[in-house]
Amino acid sequence: MRRPRPAGGPERLTTFSDGVYAIAMTLLVLDVSVPPDLDDAGFHTALRGLVPNLGAYALSFVVLVGFWRDHHRIFRIVRQIDSTVVTLCMFGLGVTALLPFPTTLVSEYGRDPASVAIYSAAVAALSTAHLGLLVVLRRRPWLRTEEPMPEGVWFAADLGSTAVVFLLSVPAALVFGPGVMWAWLGLIPLKTYLGRRTRFPDTDTYAGAPTDRG
Repeated sequence: MRRPRPAGGPERLTTFSDGVYAIAMTLLVLDVSVPPDLDDAGFHTALRGLVPNLGAYALSFVVLVGFWRDHHRIFRIVRQIDSTVVTLCMFGLGVTALLPFPTTLVSEYGRDPASVAIYSAAVAALSTAHLGLLVVLRRRPWLRTEEPMPEGVWFAADLGSTAVVFLLSVPAALVFGPGVMWAWLGLIPLKTYLGRRTRFPDTDTYAGAPTDRG
């Protein structure tokens, strides 16, 4: 197997990634607002109208937190990066930065199947990018630290379950309507189970450097 030239350590990439996730999470809240100078009736109507916005905000915030956590779990075992790792990360971060847009579509046009399909496609793409990172690191051991990898099958299943559910939601939303969003709740017990089966190194390691608890 051709061994690509490493492009250095992962520290700058992980710092940049943290910034993108933080900005994307912050942008989600921009859709949650009430117009000024409303009378009592208009104020209460506006508050009721915020329910879809708050629901979409909560959903996307939880999604981004989960992906940010997975990103850190993956990079705990990274010692060096190469062009493939950078490309996959940039693709994933591009989708991350874009996620506030499909979130707005779901909050404003949640009854339109196309909005749910677009949101599902974005989440599936981000999950696929993380799964690709895990595959690359498994096939290129020179990029990893000496710490053992997490249980590959279970961690891959954890990442892949999100990709599969949301990818299938794209045609399902177009055929059956936006009600397919309720199927996403099934990921909660599934990912909880898979997350418990995934074992990580006992020592706290980030970007290849052990941390000092003391």
